[in-house]
Amino acid sequence: MIPLLSFLAPTRLWLLLLIPLLVVLYLLMVRRKRNRSAQLGKTMFDLVIPRDRTWLRHLAVGLSILSLLTLTLAFAKPKDQVSVPRERATIVVTIDVSLSMEAKDVDPNRLDAAKAAAEQFVTSLPPKFNVALVTFAGTATTLVPPTLDRGAVTAAIRSLRPQASTAIGEGIYTSLAALAQVPPDPDNPKAIAPARIVLLSDGKTQVGRPSDQAAMAARAQSVPIYTIAYGTTDGYIDIGGRREPVPVDRAELARVSKISGGEAYTASSAGELKEVYRDIGSSVGKEKVDREVTSRYAGFGLGFAILAALGMISLGARWP
Repeated sequence: MIPLLSFLAPTRLWLLLLIPLLVVLYLLMVRRKRNRSAQLGKTMFDLVIPRDRTWLRHLAVGLSILSLLTLTLAFAKPKDQVSVPRERATIVVTIDVSLSMEAKDVDPNRLDAAKAAAEQFVTSLPPKFNVALVTFAGTATTLVPPTLDRGAVTAAIRSLRPQASTAIGEGIYTSLAALAQVPPDPDNPKAIAPARIVLLSDGKTQVGRPSDQAAMAARAQSVPIYTIAYGTTDGYIDIGGRREPVPVDRAELARVSKISGGEAYTASSAGELKEVYRDIGSSVGKEKVDREVTSRYAGFGLGFAILAALGMISLGARWP
């Protein structure tokens, strides 16, 4: 679908009405010339511009019309959405530390691979981004409130240890509560920076409040959740010498991201997880803003004008 153009000075677009008038005027002149040629035979103009080159005249006029069209659009100051780096934001890194994260279907195991990827993700974020760390198993905890201190966050990530059960909903609620602790911007204390939750898990909710309900709360606060379903369907853990299957559950995390307005990702290896974190970093690190793109259309208009001028020069020149 082609996006509609928007303009900072749309009233200037009324000048476009002149273009059809010019086209009609040109067609009338062509018709008049044909009628005169039929009555008088060849004219001096026909001797200068042979009939087999009239297509070049039509082409030059067409390029001139296109030039007028694009220059008029430029005069109306068109705008477009462009991606620019965010100056400030708050990212809550939320990690599942349930016992299923000890599964070794990902080398060396799900949790250790997740810790390494999360640490790399945190250090790659822009320096003015506040980062918080929340973990959840049977309950959820804010290990590090929003801070610019990357060292504090990465140290806490390295210390993560597995615990029993899974409460995805509680992890989301605790992440939302952590956002209330964001320190104000010294340069603009009243400004509220955008926030995102990046939640990694391999399972589905076993205890606590429903994750769908938590996702709706995140949506109400305009906090999209980027979910990462991590692991494979072949994962298992040893409990008392007995294998307990712990396949990754992608459906619940996909619902959470959809309800909250975020995006759902999947990763089944350490390499894929790092790539997912890289994609999320690119997404949360930029924002769409309206920018005037007059020069883009002015450039097209100039190009058409140059081509039209070359066509007219070719018509008048007697090439050897």
